[in-house]
Amino acid sequence: MRRTLACAVALCLAPPLAAQTSQPEAMQWLQRVAVATQKLSFSGTFVYQNGRQSETSRIVRWAGNGRQIEKIEVLDGSPREVIRQDDEVRCYLPENRLVIVEQRSTRRNFPALLPASLAGLREYYHIRLEGAARIAGQESQIVRLDPRDAWRYGHRFWVAREAGLLLRADIWNAAGEPLETIAFTELRLGEPASPELLRPSSGEGKEAWQVRQAKLRELRDDGPWLFGAELPGFRRQAALRRILPGGAEPAEVLHWIFSDGLAAISVFISPAAEANASSETEVRTMGAISVAKRHLAGHRIVVMGDVPPAAVQYFAAGIGMREK
Repeated sequence: MRRTLACAVALCLAPPLAAQTSQPEAMQWLQRVAVATQKLSFSGTFVYQNGRQSETSRIVRWAGNGRQIEKIEVLDGSPREVIRQDDEVRCYLPENRLVIVEQRSTRRNFPALLPASLAGLREYYHIRLEGAARIAGQESQIVRLDPRDAWRYGHRFWVAREAGLLLRADIWNAAGEPLETIAFTELRLGEPASPELLRPSSGEGKEAWQVRQAKLRELRDDGPWLFGAELPGFRRQAALRRILPGGAEPAEVLHWIFSDGLAAISVFISPAAEANASSETEVRTMGAISVAKRHLAGHRIVVMGDVPPAAVQYFAAGIGMREK
């Protein structure tokens, strides 16, 4: 029944076949983005906007000899820096004199929003070219992705014509309302002027800093947990046991990641602090991010992703435990 409903929605939302002629060319532009993000060195400033909230960040990235180093510094509010070197991610929190280290990143960040493989996207999105625009001094081609069902949001990407780098990304809902925008306001292509720009600027080593190592392990099986509400196109990408440092005892969280190649849904399950917490599902949104929370058998379940609220609510409702 669930699959039948999803198929019916997809048929209603699918665009006319005559409009699909530009899909192969549009896919080539998206593939350029996926490749450029891995190979280009650049620096610049980008702004993330979510409703009335906005956040400005500075990014410096170097790629070469099979290696990648990236530094993102948040310029608004509390100071934060994230430095990614190959598979290691270090998050600097100067106000707390704290560095959190993780050996594997499970997130894609701007401008690296697209995976290396785009296979399957056309099954769930109608992809087409949509004009041109100038962003951060760069001429760009606009690529639009309209969802074929109600489980996804629409996306629009501005791709630099010469470099292939993603310059701007928008997300909107079924009513056409903008939910999230992230875009370069300044961009310089090429290697950074100084290697110092890729090092932490928050003063680590000058004063006493605490370093905490987050541990990740692959889950061999799902244990007692069952995922009974499948969303079309969302396939499991990873299943991890995360041991987070801090507090009297390290916190352990189980983390599953599902994706259709563009949108992603994360499931976090951890022991609940509340003994008699309600089992009712609570859903809220923050721009393009929807979050569903519920409690089950002494555990707290959080489902979140850049998908409509109904998608995370449906997914969360299908999570259960095996009978003993």
